[in-house]
Amino acid sequence: MKNIIDNTQAKLLLIPGFKYVDEDWGQLDYYSPNFPVQWPCALIDITNAAYSDVGKDRNKDPQQRQMADCYLTLSIADLKLTNSSGHAPKPQKDNARSIWQLIEAAHTALHGWNPEVFAGKLIRRGMQRVKRDDGVQEYRLTYSFSITDV
Repeated sequence: MKNIIDNTQAKLLLIPGFKYVDEDWGQLDYYSPNFPVQWPCALIDITNAAYSDVGKDRNKDPQQRQMADCYLTLSIADLKLTNSSGHAPKPQKDNARSIWQLIEAAHTALHGWNPEVFAGKLIRRGMQRVKRDDGVQEYRLTYSFSITDV
């Protein structure tokens, strides 16, 4: 799983606009107003893995081989301080909605991409807005993938 996170981080670092890309260890939780990130950010986590047995390989340790169906969650967040009301100037509204460009760029980079040699392609399964009361605009994208020989 370490390689999945490392490779996903390297892929996201190629996207202009992200100032912080890392494994999600809770940077957006319990740290307000001094978040240990730069904005906008992308945080990567393996949030679930279900394992099934696929047989034995006596040349490996452990011998019992498995396959995992996993979920990778990507949290994309920005500190939203810009007014985007209907009467705001267009450049101001565009800046306030810039998180959507990052979400699309991240999806374009990750959807259908193999993050590891023995892993299947990342397939988007959902997106969820995270309601917050601290000025942070956060969305979570969920991707599924399978990995064998684990």
